[in-house]
Amino acid sequence: MTAFLEFLTAPWQYDFWRRALLVALMSGLVCGVIGSHVVLRGMAFIGDAVSHAVFPGIAVAFVLGTNLVLGGAVAGVITALLIAVFAQNRRLKEDSVIGIFFAASFGLGIVILSTAPGYGGSLESFLFGSILGISDADVLSVGLIGAAVLLCTALFNSRFTAATLDREQARAVGLPVFRLDVVLHVMVTLAIVISLQAVGNILVLALLVTPAAAARLLTDRLGAMMLLAPLIGGGGSVLGLYLSYALDLAAGGLIVLTLTAVFLLCWLFAPRHGLLARTRRTAVRGG
Repeated sequence: MTAFLEFLTAPWQYDFWRRALLVALMSGLVCGVIGSHVVLRGMAFIGDAVSHAVFPGIAVAFVLGTNLVLGGAVAGVITALLIAVFAQNRRLKEDSVIGIFFAASFGLGIVILSTAPGYGGSLESFLFGSILGISDADVLSVGLIGAAVLLCTALFNSRFTAATLDREQARAVGLPVFRLDVVLHVMVTLAIVISLQAVGNILVLALLVTPAAAARLLTDRLGAMMLLAPLIGGGGSVLGLYLSYALDLAAGGLIVLTLTAVFLLCWLFAPRHGLLARTRRTAVRGG
């Protein structure tokens, strides 16, 4: 027991650990909440595209020596707004519009970043995360943006849900569906931006989708799902960070693998929708 408590408390002597833990926890909580709407609306591709769309802003911020989180947020929000506007043309499917801006944004980011000396290392940090190198300013930015996202979720949650379940009915009762889409796209963007330093561009989609997908297997109610998803996201992120400390392995990768392990457990053992429960029901009906 003493050894376990020492394992839990030992990393807290390091400033970089405390900063990393705060960002991992906040990223997991915010992505869990927003990810619930992403999973319900089938927006995973949008999340993937936006995670790359922040690249130009991060590249500009790196070249100018300013805050990477805020730079990524500005670029991501602009791209999310462009996707929402261009997708209103019914001659174009939304995934086509997303693909166009996804590729263009990433290409622009590479061009901008290539103008800076030593850009290769920065690109690697962006792709795979650098949670142990987070500064106090980054923690503050993540905290403020995360709080804003959670506040907007609380304010718009019922309207998001109505637009998700039946868009035509939502329009019929007077809900501004387009504006709700814009707000949700912006919130997804901000959730992704604050998570990039935790797990990197390549893995950030897992932080957005995996906890919500696991929660979806555990409950049929959106309210319960939006409570479970951030608990899974935050808890899995912290556990992955501890595993990284203990095993001296990449933090971002272990955070994602921890969340994936939780999803697999839910897929197998969820009381109603898990594989074992469905197998038992099938066996009972067959008998």
